[in-house]
Amino acid sequence: MSHERGLPGASTDDRRPGSGAPALPVVAPALPVVAPALSVVVPAYNERDRLARTLDTVTEHLDAPGSPWDGWEIVVVDDGSTDGTADLVTAREDPRVRLVPGARNRGKGHALRLGVAASRGRRVLVTDADLATPITELAALDDALGAGHTAAVGSRAVPGATIGTRQHRLRELLGRAGNALIRRTALPGIRDTQCGFKLFDGDHARAAYAASRVHGWGIDVEVLRHLRQAGLSVTEVPVRWSHRPGSKVRPLDYPRALAEVVRIAARSLRPADVLAVLLFCLMSTALYSGRLFDPAHRYLPDSMRDQNQWEWFFAVTADNVAHLRNPLFTDLQGFPEGVNLMANTVMLGLSVPLTPLTLAAGPAVTLSLVMTVGLAATAAAWYRLLVQRLVHSRVAALAGASLAAFAPPMVSHAHAHPNFVVLFMIPLIIERALRLCAGTRVVRDGVVLGLMAAYQVLLGEEPLLLAALGMLLFAAAHAAVRPGVARASWRPLLRGVLIGASVCLPLVVYPLIWQFHGPQSYTGIEHNPRTFNSPLALLSFAERSWLAGDAERADALSFNTTEQNAFYGWPLVLLAFAILVLMRRRPLVRSLACTAVAAAFLSLGREFRIPLTDVTLPGPWRLLADAPVFEAVIESRVAMICAPVLGMLLALAVERLLSAPARIRRAGLAAVALALLPLIPAPLRAVDRAEVPVFIAEGTWKGYVREGESLVPVPLPDPGDAEALHWQTEAGLGFRLPGGYFNGPYGEERVGIYGAEPRFTSNLLRDVSASGVVPPVEDSWRDQARADLAHWRAGVLVLAPQPHAGALRETVRELVGSPGRWVDGVWVWDLHGPGRP
Repeated sequence: MSHERGLPGASTDDRRPGSGAPALPVVAPALPVVAPALSVVVPAYNERDRLARTLDTVTEHLDAPGSPWDGWEIVVVDDGSTDGTADLVTAREDPRVRLVPGARNRGKGHALRLGVAASRGRRVLVTDADLATPITELAALDDALGAGHTAAVGSRAVPGATIGTRQHRLRELLGRAGNALIRRTALPGIRDTQCGFKLFDGDHARAAYAASRVHGWGIDVEVLRHLRQAGLSVTEVPVRWSHRPGSKVRPLDYPRALAEVVRIAARSLRPADVLAVLLFCLMSTALYSGRLFDPAHRYLPDSMRDQNQWEWFFAVTADNVAHLRNPLFTDLQGFPEGVNLMANTVMLGLSVPLTPLTLAAGPAVTLSLVMTVGLAATAAAWYRLLVQRLVHSRVAALAGASLAAFAPPMVSHAHAHPNFVVLFMIPLIIERALRLCAGTRVVRDGVVLGLMAAYQVLLGEEPLLLAALGMLLFAAAHAAVRPGVARASWRPLLRGVLIGASVCLPLVVYPLIWQFHGPQSYTGIEHNPRTFNSPLALLSFAERSWLAGDAERADALSFNTTEQNAFYGWPLVLLAFAILVLMRRRPLVRSLACTAVAAAFLSLGREFRIPLTDVTLPGPWRLLADAPVFEAVIESRVAMICAPVLGMLLALAVERLLSAPARIRRAGLAAVALALLPLIPAPLRAVDRAEVPVFIAEGTWKGYVREGESLVPVPLPDPGDAEALHWQTEAGLGFRLPGGYFNGPYGEERVGIYGAEPRFTSNLLRDVSASGVVPPVEDSWRDQARADLAHWRAGVLVLAPQPHAGALRETVRELVGSPGRWVDGVWVWDLHGPGRP
């Protein structure tokens, strides 16, 4: 039955009495239209079988004696139904039940937008047609609005909620995963956005739905986010809920809703945040510009042998995954003993998931992408932490994050150490630890912290250890500066850390056992004796500093180009001191300054000499140097803790300057620029890569190496020359290599060394390669060479053109008894023939 609506009191006679001309209508004064107290908006698509009962239930509840809703309406939006849903609504005789028709099915979001726009109530209830949340829960939501909230969201995920009939387990898991994603990307703090029972202030609901754009299930997120961004209060209210059969949610609706949430989050990004991420990407791209666009044929010479090593790590991990082998071990290098990959920081957290890329494009592309994107992601993570926890100014956060991610020690490691460049998890771990201090959701935050720590273990254990050390230093300093805050925070923090440990350890216990007790594990490792920082290194400029770099001085103060772990420059140190003096009243500034000083002091090693004197003093690292785990740390790397700490001090200072009077602001920002300008890094130096011998590149080697045998380069690969690892990756890891560049055990005590355990023949060939002198070869040497070649199961010896190649060829001839053959650009000794020793 249709209901015609007109102005009250209008005459139905359109003619004047006695006149043939049309008469003007006689209209009584219009009565004011009173807005109903409540509008109930119900989106419906093919809901004829369920809607009648829902309308009856809602009507009976709202008309019940004692109901607070003296005026109400129900707005049913037909979203293009084909089962007579619209006829069911129009057939009702209650004028308070209205139909908003839709020509075709366009989605729940579109239907709700039409329905809320047609509503007139002072409050608007949005509910699903199945009434999975009973209408009796309306009172709880109304109480929440009466307490001052703009929107009350019925929730199945907060304490006090009751679930009767549950959904299918898969749908329930998908729903939880979706809500978790929504909380992380678009709407933090709301646990259940998709429960179809929400009460709004009417005017704000109409404005929010009018501003929405999505047509599907994501509209709930979009509307609630709109209210949040307008500064309006949204609260969750526990409700009773039971699954109803006949759900209209289809499998494809999940990815569609996900896409809508992504679009909502993307639209709400602040332009300044997007610009910051783009700038970080440009900075990283500029740094790696020499290799980025042709990684397979370009090499970073300042990485020394590390680029070959890391490409091999990515290649061998992908090979293990592709062939369903143990990713923690391989015998492709260090044959026949093999390599404990877990003890060699192969970054399984990235090398395993990036296996398809490595197999398709090669390990050089994967490594280049990981280091370029990883450095930008690290900067973005520091930026996010600074914005969330430290400063409001995006400019200040940009400056601080840039220093944290592109400080001189980070640029030094950018040559060759992705495990010290890809640090995006560290700011996330710090932020989660700070949440624990608040003590609000200790269990949840502790679990998340444990998962984050477990993943970081698979990215790099030493950066995690240094981050933990930095957090301990800061915690000690902050406890001294603000003891009251420390007393309030330590219990939830400790509890959360213990929860995190209980989550993390089961996930990483097997890899760690393999690392410390598995095949080819080692007990400790001896580093270069110059692994400490000189006090002058903290004040000097790194080699890659664009304007002030001094390669000769940097080399004198560090043991190689990839380990320039300090080099912050005296202008930045002076700026940090000025920040401390001028902002000393802020406890956070004092705590950060203490952290930076402590980390710098620890990096001086077991003892340090006062510059320009012969006075040597014991260093604080002496206390940690022989402790388990710390014994493997290169102590100069502790100074890397200073990079994010100085970035935080810089962010605080820049934000303060931006709000200062104009003259102070200009002078202060000029001082900041002068301190940072010398630290701007120049692009990393890149050169054309050495050609792989045709013997390897064209697969000629396959005729010389049988199953279970190895190819022996002359001299054997080691930390001084790892070009043979590149041969191996170019050959698709088709042959095994004795020797190599990795960390492995030496001797009965299994002390860690760089490279395979040396043997007589490998030492001999390395000595000849370095000196160019052919030694007098004795019969005992030939016997030892025969034993070594048998140990390595050598199928062929290969000598490529190189300095002192003549001396090496003569030495091998004396050892093997054969002059060898020139084959496809290399000298070859086939050990299967008559000349085999």
